[in-house]
Amino acid sequence: QVQLVESGGGLVQAGGSLRLSCVASGRTFSSYALAWFRQAPGKEHDIVAAISWSGGNTYYADSVKGRFTISRDNAKNTVYLQMSSLKPEDTAVYYCAGRPGSYYYTYEDFSSASWGQGTQVTVSS
Repeated sequence: QVQLVESGGGLVQAGGSLRLSCVASGRTFSSYALAWFRQAPGKEHDIVAAISWSGGNTYYADSVKGRFTISRDNAKNTVYLQMSSLKPEDTAVYYCAGRPGSYYYTYEDFSSASWGQGTQVTVSS
């Protein structure tokens, strides 16, 4: 398994942008499907975006389509989440997750995957 470490969270005003990064250890990163999830207080983990091992397939939750972009750089063992036009309802702890395989995009698929420790994103109105 890989170990994942997120960064890039913070406080931003509504309409602003942030870019989250998730760096993985290990030499098998390029064979991993990856995803970003978020968890708001009192709520379950919701998938935000997912990307296949090659980067050729991506998935977005309806709530973030057109605003967020997931990408990966296998040479840097890093997956990114570019977030734009942020809204107060985007406030949550954001987690990256990864598992061996080509492409997955449900919480159940990642429930036994490697997860990072999370990074807080707070969007003020």
